[in-house]
Amino acid sequence: MGRVVPTAEGTTPKEWRARARAFAAAEVRPHAVTIDRTDRIPPGIIHGLAGQRFTALGLPPKWGGEDADTEAVCGVLEELAGVSAAVAVTLAVHLSVCAVPIAQWGTPEQQEEWLPALACGERMGAFGLTEPGAGSDTASLRSKYERTPEGFVLHGSKTFISNAASAGLLLIFATKDPGLGSHGISGFLVPGGTAGFSVTQRFDKLGLRGSETTELRLENVRLPLGALLGPEGSGLKVALSALAGGRVGIASCALGVAQAAFEEMQRAVREADADWKRTLLARAFVELASARALVQEAVRARDQGRPFATEASAAKLVASRAAVSIASAGVDVAGPAGARAGAEAERLWRDARVFPIVEGTTEIQELILARSLLEGELRPTA
Repeated sequence: MGRVVPTAEGTTPKEWRARARAFAAAEVRPHAVTIDRTDRIPPGIIHGLAGQRFTALGLPPKWGGEDADTEAVCGVLEELAGVSAAVAVTLAVHLSVCAVPIAQWGTPEQQEEWLPALACGERMGAFGLTEPGAGSDTASLRSKYERTPEGFVLHGSKTFISNAASAGLLLIFATKDPGLGSHGISGFLVPGGTAGFSVTQRFDKLGLRGSETTELRLENVRLPLGALLGPEGSGLKVALSALAGGRVGIASCALGVAQAAFEEMQRAVREADADWKRTLLARAFVELASARALVQEAVRARDQGRPFATEASAAKLVASRAAVSIASAGVDVAGPAGARAGAEAERLWRDARVFPIVEGTTEIQELILARSLLEGELRPTA
């Protein structure tokens, strides 16, 4: 069992955000360009996230977690993303789609075994759903599992999996029989280094460099009965609930990049004023404010215990678009200096450009919203 670290009892969302802002400025910013250039996050930064208790956010205090709400988690992610989107996304994946699902779906034995180590950063988490032939269609998995008297055996492959190369624990999804569709899918807790589990490729990406994105192979991976997360056959439900929470977190990361790009543009306009640059700045402000409003609505819905999946999709959709639009305008305003490799405006644009793809593409978010609107589950507020 991992080490249980004392909690920062009584810390408010505003205080968590301020702590993240200070940590990002002091510990992350000096390494931001190197993280992007080398596609690696220094281990000291991950240790720092744990030391600041960010790896414990939203997890049960009983197991060393911090009883922080979604507002606190998203404030931390936004502040980190404004300095290094890779660091923010690494933390978001660890929390939203690995640690939190164990807190929500795990047995007491699973929670005792895994949550303390995840909370203190001894193990970082990952989430394995996407496959080469099953990206956004989560019900068409081909990775298979067999049940044996001793437990389960997994076979298959996964692709575009974040954090997997160095993860201490992965939540992996497989199907008992592809013919069963969504009813055949189950989720499994797979410790990093398990025999038969291997990382076969690490992708070299346009943006979010430093955030690991990998391809995995599962060959005769043997797991005990206690590795099953949630009831057998409930894997798609587990995955979709995790993704809904993950989209709020990723929307906050995109918002952090949009905010940073806006501030960079604001500095450039002050230094070289022109009417067309002022116009771009005004448009960026409206986009940023609109995105922030939708992210805050998704955060409120989740913290109030209301259904929030559609709000999460709207927030992720608009925050991603705002990040791309504002960062792109920021390069225009900065001119040739902003287009140079390594320039802040250029790096922010590359990071922003990935957000419409991760955690469900723009098109998938639009389909989710359209379905909710047609079924009467979502209505524009007056």
